[in-house]
Amino acid sequence: MTSQTFPAGGDPRRLLTDLRGLTRRVRIAQRVTWLPLLVLALVTFGAIPAYLFGDPHLSNCQPIDGAQVCEAWFPVAEFYWLAALVGGYVAIAAGYIRVARARGVDARVMPYVLTGLTLLVVIAIAVAVGAADWIFDGRTNLPPPAFAQVLFRLLGPAGAIGVALLVLAWLERHVALLLFTLLYLAVVLVPIDLGWEARSQWQFVPMLVIGGGVLLLGSAGFALAQHRQRSR
Repeated sequence: MTSQTFPAGGDPRRLLTDLRGLTRRVRIAQRVTWLPLLVLALVTFGAIPAYLFGDPHLSNCQPIDGAQVCEAWFPVAEFYWLAALVGGYVAIAAGYIRVARARGVDARVMPYVLTGLTLLVVIAIAVAVGAADWIFDGRTNLPPPAFAQVLFRLLGPAGAIGVALLVLAWLERHVALLLFTLLYLAVVLVPIDLGWEARSQWQFVPMLVIGGGVLLLGSAGFALAQHRQRSR
């Protein structure tokens, strides 16, 4: 991207208008919004086999109402999320820097990447200290209330992805990305029950398909919109 200086004729208002217009052009040139959405969609879809083919670790089983209720931990899926999201954020940062250099602008992606990695540390700590036990009451065989499920998902990978995208929307001053992220959070945080057993690996499939699908559609939409902007 190249910039040119035009005389404002000593008019402060015109100078301010030119400055605002240039700032807006730079912000648009800095945006590669489709990239993080695409990478995070692929990471989300990749978690499906990690849940389906990774054996859950059961502990603290208790007989309740003639059935056995256990705490389940999916180590393969948890390690997958940590490794895949770290690799995903590295790929996003590299992609933003490459595009920024090609366009001759600065890349403002590092605060977003650092936020994403920080949230991964928070998730790891939450898993280590058993945050799910504080949210869910395992002493009953009743389904957890909706607000508890929302809070649990907010502390999970999907919630962390959404919170990090809010930071990216703020960095890019991108209203469309903000609205999309709020929609994404509303979708992934709403409890979905298709009748599968609560501790089965299959319970995660609809959440992953829906969340990954929303990210993928968002990536395609922003890519098309940005292509049209650059073509003008």
